Amino acid sequence: MVRKRMPKRPLTIAKVVIIFQRKGVMPIVRNSFIQMSKLTNLKGRINYISSHARQENLYAVYETTDRKFWTELAKCNQEEFKKSGTEGKCIEARELIIALPESFVDYEQDKLLKLFTEHFKQNYGVECIAALHHNKRKTNYHIHLIFSERKLLEEPVEKIATRNMFYDENGKHVCTKKEILDETGQFRSGCKIIPKGEVYERNIFTIKDSRFKSDSFLDEVKRSYTDLINIYVRDDKEKLKVFDKNGVYLPMKKVGKNNPKAEQIEADNRVRAMWNQTVDRALVSGVPEKQILDVKQSKIGQKAKASIQKSGRNPALFKSLIMTAIYALELLISKVFKTALEKADKVTEAVAKSEPDQTKVRAVNELVMAKSEPIPEMPKKSKPASNYPRLADIYSKLEKQNKAICQREQQLASVEKEIAGTKGIFKGKQRKELQEQAEQLMIQIANMKQYLSSIVQSYGYNNVKEFLAEYHTCKTEYCDYQSAVARWEQQAGNKAESDSLKARLQRKAQEVKERENNRQSQHYRSGRGGR
Repeated sequence: MVRKRMPKRPLTIAKVVIIFQRKGVMPIVRNSFIQMSKLTNLKGRINYISSHARQENLYAVYETTDRKFWTELAKCNQEEFKKSGTEGKCIEARELIIALPESFVDYEQDKLLKLFTEHFKQNYGVECIAALHHNKRKTNYHIHLIFSERKLLEEPVEKIATRNMFYDENGKHVCTKKEILDETGQFRSGCKIIPKGEVYERNIFTIKDSRFKSDSFLDEVKRSYTDLINIYVRDDKEKLKVFDKNGVYLPMKKVGKNNPKAEQIEADNRVRAMWNQTVDRALVSGVPEKQILDVKQSKIGQKAKASIQKSGRNPALFKSLIMTAIYALELLISKVFKTALEKADKVTEAVAKSEPDQTKVRAVNELVMAKSEPIPEMPKKSKPASNYPRLADIYSKLEKQNKAICQREQQLASVEKEIAGTKGIFKGKQRKELQEQAEQLMIQIANMKQYLSSIVQSYGYNNVKEFLAEYHTCKTEYCDYQSAVARWEQQAGNKAESDSLKARLQRKAQEVKERENNRQSQHYRSGRGGR
């Protein structure tokens, strides 16, 4: 009898994607968005971004030079491209799309556009033309900024022919006259001769600046514009950050208008969101950031690079790589989580045993220090130390949610084990019920993972990593403060007031206020988009 192999994990990519489709909500991330593209039809693109007839919501156009410049630039680039003999399409200029916070609609449009355009020209010294837009639904406030890779020379550079010069029908310089003649000895159509003493080349532009095609250029521009945006945001909650592509998270892709690959990108984003949520959970569980980066690099980065080099881009394979990485990270989570629980139990036991000794030492110290004459000033609590109790409450919520997810995963593992043992035609009904139960557990786990990430987002943090950075800083400050207070109590013979009920109520009220402000901020952004 041949036994059918049962899958190790029924949680397939398709099932997980379906779960996220049902949910239909993506995490809010406040990373800056700046995209660069190459322009092969400069004249057409300028017309597109600056024409009121072609744009429903065009608010302003700003130019650092006249339109003749762009005509000459396109001509120059085409001539240089033709001479080079390079295959493909000529790049006539480049374009940046800069997403703006929705609150920037309150700024005077002409001045806002001028500020962003002149910012680029001052930094890089090239001419620009820019337009300020809204998309059709007014949910995306953005700037199109076209810039030149060449500068205009102060004086044209002319090259004079020292002898007759011959050019074939492709504009390529050849050495002899014979090379441009046909079989009958006549000039082939399109070939030409430039006589000795005449101008054979006239340049009004510099060569292309190579920095605009370097890998570091776009990152540099993103940081520069992100800093500029953050100067003018009125609410700290709107401040942006540059996404760290070398960090633990995966970036989300922008779908764009009328994108034929919109469905594919959205599916890809859902799987990327799953990885990011697993990273959040890993950080809460105590998995070291280096280990997370190692998983990301080995399971996604290296394998994706090798696959692209071998057979090109394959979205389905990329999703599969991410899912494999998620399973690897979940294995680390379960291991670290189990170790942390065992360690916590040992620490609790040790603290309980040491309490009588600490009390005895404190009593002796108090007796000794009572004889001291000078009474020191009570330590003052720093702002980070004051913030710690509030952050500790948030951290407690994260831990509680993480434990709940672990419990659900254990339930799922148990059900999957039952499914594997339910064989035969007479157990079909039982198997179907177990499979339905497993499906429900999968949905619950997916929702719970998404909620874990949303906990910190409701308090104004982009992700768990950002929250934990502040949490650990404040915790260190708080522990230092507590140590200072303990020393002061020993020296002064007094006991400092612990957090009172009133203080805890105040923290709770502040917490509710912060969450409500975040909700209002999100509602404000969506409301602006609907105008």
